[in-house]
Amino acid sequence: MHLDFNSALVTGGTGFIGSHLVEALLSAGCKVTVLDNLSTGNLLNLEPVMDQITFYKNDIRELEILKKAAEGCDVVFHLAAVVAVQQTISNPVESAMINDIGTLNVLEAARANNARRVVLASSCAVYGDDPRLPKKETMTPRPASPYAVHKLSAEHYARVYCDLFGLETVSLRFFNVYGPRQDPSSPYSGVISIFMAKAVSNQVPVIYGDGNQSRDFIYVKDVVKANLLAAGSNNSAGNVLNIGTGSYVPINRLWDLIASLGGQRSAPRYEPARSGDILHSVAGMELTQSILNFKNDFTLEQGLEMTFDWYKGQRS
Repeated sequence: MHLDFNSALVTGGTGFIGSHLVEALLSAGCKVTVLDNLSTGNLLNLEPVMDQITFYKNDIRELEILKKAAEGCDVVFHLAAVVAVQQTISNPVESAMINDIGTLNVLEAARANNARRVVLASSCAVYGDDPRLPKKETMTPRPASPYAVHKLSAEHYARVYCDLFGLETVSLRFFNVYGPRQDPSSPYSGVISIFMAKAVSNQVPVIYGDGNQSRDFIYVKDVVKANLLAAGSNNSAGNVLNIGTGSYVPINRLWDLIASLGGQRSAPRYEPARSGDILHSVAGMELTQSILNFKNDFTLEQGLEMTFDWYKGQRS
């Protein structure tokens, strides 16, 4: 993809989504700086390109280091965060210091360096348990966790910085992202990464509830594409946009698809539904398609196959 900017800072760039974004930026000829405290990211994700980037092992709460990292950057992609919902519930104050103050620091660092645009990673979690489908950006947010409150707060800060200071900002509400490098070992991992790990090791997965709950799963390279479009679009500044596929799959069907990739025939084990889990979620994509001219490049089946190949390679 052709980029109309030359340099970028990626916070959280050693993580699952961030590392894919860094690779895409480098492939497009962009000069890339990464800032990450490695609390959940992994330098191995960037091992093939470490000699092509400038890397800061620092925390987004360190404003002066952020300002230094953002020097000369046209665009800042902000992905660093406490992403484990349960962690924000069990330790809400520290999580808020990272997610709220950290985001404010990122915006301030971008403003201090006259960056052209900041693209923030938000989440469909801001919609909460609103049962209406699809989820549209015009719906009133109903955050049900500190994590969701943090993401909504970040969106508001971004809009204020756009309105008050002229710093162009775009907030992207990611739906359920999956793909290579997603860590299945964490209890907060996405269901696809957990299912993949079970399938390649011929183990039985656990499904909470009856498995008829459904989600909108988007392949990580499509999320990267959306970020790049948001960074370069003339119409995206000041907007909040859904990043999903506009379609959904029940969890039972998801396991069937993944199990078939590994030649598995074992039935999942069912346990009681977890408190707070929503039943259905799917992104309304009309606004995103209109503003970014965004279309997904990968079907669920294609994305699952490439992801399975990666997990299989990791196991071997």
